[in-house]
Parts: sequence; structure tokens; C-alpha cells
Amino acid sequence: MAATPRRPTPADPCPDVTTQAGVPSGVCRDLPPDLGPDAIGVLEGRTFMFSDASGNVPRGSIGGLVHDDTRFLSHWELTVDDAPLLVLSSGTVDAYSAAFFLANSDLPHLPANRVGVRRQRFVGDGLHERVELRYFGHEPVSIRLRLTAGTDFADLFEIKEAGRDRGPDIIREHEPDGSALAFAYRNGSYAASTRVEAQPPAEHIDGDALVWNVHLTRGQQWSCELRVPLRSGEEHYRPALRGFGEAFDHGPEDPSTRWAAEKPHLHADADLLSAVYHRSAVDLVSMRIEKRIAGEPVVLFAAGLPWFLTTFGRDSLITAYQSITCGPDVARGALIVLANHQAKTFDDFTDQEPGKMFHEYRSGELTQLGLKPYQPYYGGADTTSLWLILLSEYWRWTGDDHLVCRLRDNAEAALRWIDHYGDRDGDGYVEYATRSTQGLGNQCWRDSPDGVQYADGGIPVLPIATCETQGYTYDAKLRMAELADGPWQDPELAQRLRVEAAALRERFNRDYWIPERGGYYAVGLDGDKRPIDSMTSNMGHLLWSGIVPDDRAAQVARHLMSPEMFSGWGVRTLSTADTGYNPIGYHVGTVWPHDNSIITAGLARYGHREQANRIAMAMLEASCHSGHRLPEAFSGYDRSFGRQPVPYPTACNPQAWASGTPLLLLRTMLGLEPREGRLDADPHVPDELGAVRLHHVAALGRRWNVEARRSECTVSPAAKP
Repeated sequence: MAATPRRPTPADPCPDVTTQAGVPSGVCRDLPPDLGPDAIGVLEGRTFMFSDASGNVPRGSIGGLVHDDTRFLSHWELTVDDAPLLVLSSGTVDAYSAAFFLANSDLPHLPANRVGVRRQRFVGDGLHERVELRYFGHEPVSIRLRLTAGTDFADLFEIKEAGRDRGPDIIREHEPDGSALAFAYRNGSYAASTRVEAQPPAEHIDGDALVWNVHLTRGQQWSCELRVPLRSGEEHYRPALRGFGEAFDHGPEDPSTRWAAEKPHLHADADLLSAVYHRSAVDLVSMRIEKRIAGEPVVLFAAGLPWFLTTFGRDSLITAYQSITCGPDVARGALIVLANHQAKTFDDFTDQEPGKMFHEYRSGELTQLGLKPYQPYYGGADTTSLWLILLSEYWRWTGDDHLVCRLRDNAEAALRWIDHYGDRDGDGYVEYATRSTQGLGNQCWRDSPDGVQYADGGIPVLPIATCETQGYTYDAKLRMAELADGPWQDPELAQRLRVEAAALRERFNRDYWIPERGGYYAVGLDGDKRPIDSMTSNMGHLLWSGIVPDDRAAQVARHLMSPEMFSGWGVRTLSTADTGYNPIGYHVGTVWPHDNSIITAGLARYGHREQANRIAMAMLEASCHSGHRLPEAFSGYDRSFGRQPVPYPTACNPQAWASGTPLLLLRTMLGLEPREGRLDADPHVPDELGAVRLHHVAALGRRWNVEARRSECTVSPAAKP
């Protein structure tokens, strides 16, 4: 008797296909103990470096210097007389810089703490590091300072899990005078190289180490400058010599410089709100990606440090939406970049279908050689609708008819994808199931293998139609109807889209509503059209989209704020009453700031402002325990479990849509919406925040000043600077 074929699930999306040998699957590796909980990461654009608390990158760890998805340093270790240094204090200074205060360990000829060591680190177009020694002993001393460097030129996907050994293919051409170590690698059309340049030069080179023999008397100082330029393909990058607080000067016409300079000025009675707002803005600028499309410079935000410093469709679109009150340039950049790469054909390996917007773009060796599907990869079921939502939001805030008309063909192609390719079986819902041997099993924002599951912990069969994707689709069609009535001047299209949206809303509320447990929405429908009955935070996204009838909104709000869902720091991704709940499970019990910002906006849309403020204040208070920065996620333990949120062990930090969260929370509290030629406000500011003044908000071609306290507000045109 023939065996029953296995059906695909998000945990095993291609059950009949064996993963290609030697090619990593892309599943995230947990943070190993070699870097520890005090690991320090710095970033600038597409460059980042992770090290342990002493500034070292041990061989074989996940640390190192990475640019554009390639690791250029995999080993970076400073020692005195071959002994590790003691950590006195270390941490980031700016997003792109860090300082490490160290001392010598106990040596046969030198007691501990006689030599103070300071490392100053700066990233951006490579690495610049300054090492300073100060001697506090009584008698003169000679020490051997060794900096060991190495590179494996690993693809980002290989850093997260074992990859192939490139060692035999790496060419070393170190300078005999001790001024530089040089490493180069080539595989077919892919090439990369790096150098470690030292001033003053080392006395000698020992393997892949620079060695200085340093002679010190009491009070004497010694220092050296290390620069690590990079070469990737035909692109050459050289780090500038920098100091703390010295950000790159990209010029006044650079989009990210303009965004940072022109964002609204926040003045608040509560220092907490001001601190979070400032930190979010700084982090977002540090994660910028600058491109030139058809001669036009654009900027958008990378998803997050360390694994996602690249363009993700879903993340970029949501972050642009969250930050629209800070100016339209980032939204404009996200719209243009994704439209420029909108799919025009079918391709199984990349999950490409005509009209679909991409999910992820990578540049590493495995992608360039066609071993990974990320140039770009289209495995996101919600990105296309989110692009339409952002197009509408951009227009509402700017009144930019020209760009909206320029992108009309892209919008109509996106609508066709929703109706014909996104709806795989003609039932009126957008479903997902990968066609790629290396595709994602879950193609919603809960994209881990167990991110969508039944209440009993079982994993559903594909294809899956998640609830929030239907909500996004509903909202997108209504928004496109508004554009059709407006700048597109196509009333027939507007009428058709409104009819389709109404039918989707009626159908959705029939098929996704589960009357048990007091009534709630299923997280999705499985491949057999059965409701996937876990209780999740995705219900809050439905409020944001407006697909929930008024008479059900209060019940959804009660669930979201129940002890099973609300941890005290935020809404959990999964109810504690469900079998699969795990407070440190990536999508099955953690608290995600971006998720909570959307939930907050959804609650406010239906008039549940007190509940929205409760979440907003919990988020702001949580940021106090992480330098006023919200991480990608934190554990879902109840607030009574400890005095601060329990970190999620491998959270991106910073992460774009987490950094965008305070911006959307602030907009929601102020109730900011552009309407009929002016900026309107309907505030509900928590008492704890007192007065909030947001000056020079860009909307509809003008600048506005907003001043609010509780439910009182004034909005006035801002004087020209």
C-alpha cells in the first residue's frame, strides 16, 4: 500500500524536497555563549560589528565586521602578553561607535590593572579603531601587544549557521614592514577583500597577527590607529577617521540628512517621551539605506541589527508608515524602491509572481551566485497590500498627485496580484504557500516555522490565509478607491474596489469569527479552510485595518487587554491560555513593540483610547530599561515576574519597526490625521506625559505646530524657519 504523501506545513513547506547540501537554510542561530549577554554591536548603514564586552571577536563566534551581507572580519582579538584583557566598562557611545575600558590581567612580571587600555571603535564604510595604553606602574615595563585578525568572508546566512570553509581560497598578502594585513577571496564572479592597516606599523607579523613590543614608563601613553577598508566586487570602501559624536556628513541634499534635520521638534513635560523620541530618530538614521533609482536619490530603513541590515519589504513599509509624521522622504523612498523591483514574471525559486512586491533583498555571495533566492525574494503575502496602504498614506500626508499617478501602473498590478495570484484558489482570500525549495513556510509577519499554530499547538497545513493579511487587503482596496476618486479620476474603478472591499469584510467576519472563548478572530484559515483557532495579537491589526464591525471591536479589545494577552509591558503575540505559549518563543508569546504600535492605533481607531494609552505607556516604560531603545521583541513574562522586561535572547537591537514604534504611539496619542487641507488632532494624552508640543510637522505641503495636554489641543501653521 502506497504511503500517504506528506502535506506541506510552515515547519516543512517542501516535504518532498531535500535541502541543497552545503547551503544554509537561513534559520536563525541562537546567540552563543562566546559573546555573552553583554555583546556590543555598532552599525552605520549596511555595516555593523558585533564583539564581546572587551571588544574582541573570538574565532568561531557569530561576531565580526559585516558589510552588505558579507563578513570581512571573523576574528579580532587584542591581548597583552597573550593574556586576555580585563573589562572595566564598555558600551556603545553612538549607534556607530563604542568604547571599551580595559586593563591587563595578572601577568608573571606585571600585576593586574597596571596598564589601562582604551579601545575606541567606529564603523561605517569599514572599521576604524583606536587603541590607547596608559601605564600606572612604578618601574618601567615591556609588554607585547598583539592584535590577531582573520576573515572567513562568510555570507550572512553562514554566520547564523555552519557554512563552508573558504580558508584554502583566501589569499594573504601581508605587508612585511608590519603596516598591514591583507586578505582576498574570489569565487567565480564574486570577489571580496579587506586590509587591516596599522599606524604605527607593528614590529613584526606573526601569522595573522600584528605584534608591537611596547616599552612604558610610569605615566607614559602609547596609541595606534587601525583602519579596515573593504572591497566588495567593484566597490571600494574606506573608513574615515572619526571621533565620538561625529556623524557622517552626507550633505544637505542627502535624503537621510534631510529627514533627520526636518523631523518635528518634540518638547514634552515628560523627559521619558523626549528621550525615547530622540533615541528612535537616531537609531532610524543609523539604519538608513541610500539608493539611486532612475537618477533620483532615495532613502529607506534597513530592518535591524544584526541579521537584517538590508531591505525588507514588510519592515520598510511599516516603518515608513510609523514615521510618516517625521516627514515623507522615507515613505517615498520605500514606495519607489519596491515599485522598481515589483515582479513582472513567474519564478518558483524566488516565489515571484506578476505584481507582487518583494519580501527581502540580499547581496552576499550565496545570493549573487544564485544559491539563495534573495535578489530579491518575494515570499511575503502581505507586502503588496502594505505597499498600497503606504501609497495612500503618503498621498494623504503630502497631496503629491504626481508620484501617485506615476505609480498607478504599479498599484493596479498590485491589485491584480491580490485578486489573481495572491488568491490561490479563488475563495476571495490571500493565501500563501512557497513554491521555492528555499522559501519561507510562513509568509506573514509571524514568519517563524511555528509562528502560526492551532490553540493546541499543532501546525496547520498550507496554504494559509492569515487574518491580518485580509484586513490589510480590505484597507488597501478602500484606500485605492480613494485614489481612484481623486488623482486617478477613475470613478468606475473606485466603485468596483468599494464593492470588493465590502464583500471581503462580510465574508471575513463570517469565516474568521470563532464564537468560543467569548468570541474572537482566528489567526487564519488552513489549507482545508478550517479556522486556525489560536488567540493572537493579530486581532489588533484587524482593528487597525477597520475590517472589524463596531459591535465586535469591544470584545477584541477586552481580549487584547486581558491578563492572558497583556503582560503589563505590552500585548503578547499568543495567549497564555494556548498550548503553544512560550514567553521566549519568537512569535508564540513574546511582546513585539511594532505589533503593539499597530494594536494601539487600531484600538484608538475604534475609540478605545484608554486601552491604547495603557499599551503606549507600557512601551515607553519598557524602553527605560534598555537605554530608551525598544528592541525587536522582549519576553512575554508578566510584569509582576520582575522589575523590568526580560530580554528576548536574539532580538535585533536596534530594529527599524521597533524604533518606529514610539513615533506611531505619539501620533496615536495626539490623534494626528491630515484632512481637507489641514492637519487635524484629536488628542488623548496620558496624564503622566503632561503637555506635549510637536513643532514643524510636515503635512500637505505646510508645517504645523501641535500642542496638546490630555484632550485639549491647538494646531496652528508653523512660522517659516
